Amino acid sequence: MFAVALSVLLSVLDYAIANVALPTIAQDIHASPSSSIWVINAYQMACLATLLPLASLGSRLGFARLCRIGLATFVVASVLCAMSHTLLELALARALQGIGGACIMSVNIALVRFIYPHGEIGKGIALNGVVVATGVALGPTIAAAVLSVADWPWIFLINLPLGGAAMVAALVYLPATPRSASSFDLASAALNVVAIGCLVVGLDSLVHRSGPVVAVWLLLIGGAAFFQLARRQTGRSDPMLPIDLLAVPDFLIAFSVGFMAFVASNFFIISMPFTLETVLHRSAVATGLLITPWPVGIVAISPLVGRLADRVPAGILSSVGLCVTGTGFVLLCLLPPDAGNLDIAWRIAIAGMGFGIFQPPNNRAMMVAAPHGRSGSASGMVSVARLWGQTMGAMFVALTFGFVRHDPTLRCLELAAACAYAAALISSSRLLRTRHQ
Repeated sequence: MFAVALSVLLSVLDYAIANVALPTIAQDIHASPSSSIWVINAYQMACLATLLPLASLGSRLGFARLCRIGLATFVVASVLCAMSHTLLELALARALQGIGGACIMSVNIALVRFIYPHGEIGKGIALNGVVVATGVALGPTIAAAVLSVADWPWIFLINLPLGGAAMVAALVYLPATPRSASSFDLASAALNVVAIGCLVVGLDSLVHRSGPVVAVWLLLIGGAAFFQLARRQTGRSDPMLPIDLLAVPDFLIAFSVGFMAFVASNFFIISMPFTLETVLHRSAVATGLLITPWPVGIVAISPLVGRLADRVPAGILSSVGLCVTGTGFVLLCLLPPDAGNLDIAWRIAIAGMGFGIFQPPNNRAMMVAAPHGRSGSASGMVSVARLWGQTMGAMFVALTFGFVRHDPTLRCLELAAACAYAAALISSSRLLRTRHQ
């Protein structure tokens, strides 16, 4: 589990650090603020586009072996990022980093399932959530510390010692796992990359109203590729696009809850800094510190949730957590204009603690609902729910900012609360299913 935790920390930490350093990077490589976003988007899109093919590949190569390949790719890409001099070079290197991160994230939950006994999987998933939240929390602090004493390339070079330690731990400790005997479907992998890449870029262009004709063509190409991919995967026993898992009612509910919850979280995470700086008149440094209670709340509650996730049904625990998160967002909506820092921080902490309660039991429900031998596919779908939720949440925020003229940041917080409560309602439907069964 130490090896898994180090690997996950590496991929999450670097994503959080790059977000904070983006203005400095843009200035140094002479890129406009809008175009510099591709330093972030390249990582996210590459990770999302390759996640399912790599989860499928992990079932064939072995989850531990793919994790090691991901670590090696990530470290090499980090060196290339540090050596980049133009936006194109950096974006390509970040895309390679995203592929390395996808190797790690596509199999980390599957590895947890093989590391922990069946009755304690919830503990492992909760610990995995603590690592993710810790990486998010540490990212801004580490970025600020590095940039105060060195140039921006060092935010990527610090991956080398952590990546080296993770590689040693992965080589020594990660367990051997069963492998699928079926061959890897390269054509389906290419269709998956084209489908997700075109859909994400097309939706992003449409939301930002930049080249609507091109955006429509991208969406059509992405939709056609997705349709062809679904046709190729129909009837396969271990498909790369595991939409057959969505036919399992418990899996479908958990996937939908995860997707909606991460839409809610991105409504909050992206809009809240604007609320703090433009409405509540906090400095950039104060804004970063005031956001920190979100991951701290997740980390603080995770040990308790880890003990409960294997004993309390997800229909209860996840629903309660999402209601707490929604209530935290409502309390933020009710902040007075002269709110103090403590008033802001405790509300964000409540929302974060609720999110920490929701994640482990819901992720456990997805893994347990998957048929035997489908751990790789289920692990990939856990990350797909998160990444698609984050991606769509970001696009909805852009839409809200573009079309709402009066208090768009407040509307985003209201929508965050609405999505959290909707996810709680979907989650609670599991209790009705259990009662009927």
